Amino acid sequence: MAYIVQRQERIPQKRRQVRATTAYRYAWFVERCIIPAIGDIPLRRLRADHLDDLYESLALSRGRDGDGLAPKTIQEVHMIVRAALDLAVERELVVRNVAHGARARRRPPTRAAARVWNAAELRTFLHAARSQRLYPALHLAACTGMRRGEVAGLKWSDLDTSGERLSISRTLQNVGGTPVEFGVKTRASRRTVELDRATVNELRRWRQRLHRDGLPHGRDDWMFCNASGRFPNPESIGQLFDRVVRRSGLPRIRFHDLRHTHASLLIADGAPIKVVSERLGHAHPAYTMHTYQHLWPGMSARAAEQFASLIGTSHR
Repeated sequence: MAYIVQRQERIPQKRRQVRATTAYRYAWFVERCIIPAIGDIPLRRLRADHLDDLYESLALSRGRDGDGLAPKTIQEVHMIVRAALDLAVERELVVRNVAHGARARRRPPTRAAARVWNAAELRTFLHAARSQRLYPALHLAACTGMRRGEVAGLKWSDLDTSGERLSISRTLQNVGGTPVEFGVKTRASRRTVELDRATVNELRRWRQRLHRDGLPHGRDDWMFCNASGRFPNPESIGQLFDRVVRRSGLPRIRFHDLRHTHASLLIADGAPIKVVSERLGHAHPAYTMHTYQHLWPGMSARAAEQFASLIGTSHR
């Protein structure tokens, strides 16, 4: 069984069909979850019950904190096993694929609820983070709504200081300790974001610090790097954010919620939805409206009062 699962992962065509991060994730599942549990079972003796036991074990105790993997993750493991056994059937190593009879736990996909800070809370966070070496990365994320991988993927050639804008054309992922560049998430994600003067000055000071520390800061170098000058690990930026939030006493939010906070504050202050949509790199303003529709009731009420005042019927 171990051979056929590993073989399925090594097919060059399979690797070309998925991103490097996905291939790395699948290989991790094979090595850490699948092979230790069923790798020694001969293919012809493998039964659906073995797979049911594997999935139950993953659900109970194989998570990072010992509390089990999420149903979506277990479903990914099941897909890998099923694909490997499909290959075994194709190669006539077994007659049928027993994975089709296994019961991987299924739950309807859910999206974590977005939580946002108000302006005062965001100011508190930025003040608490200012002493951190990579504060400029956190400041940039808060003031642009950029995704974590987009921040990590910036190079100095992307910054136009005279025009006070930033070009976003790539994302950086850490794959087995190696930086791997990808294109941005969607076509609309390739965008130019206007910067405020304070953010431009923050980036200028950061580049000057890199120069003083003898770290890479040329046009084709990463905008953000660690103290050794190596590429910025997006996970490290997220972990830094989490540490600052814990110490600040602010309501806990995810790094990605900085993006929601940026958009929510702009919309609540009356910024045109199309501008916010383009700033975030959404494919269409309708998606932005749907994502932040929770803001509309209060804004609609203000619009009603505003219109009443225009025609002189507001309450006096």
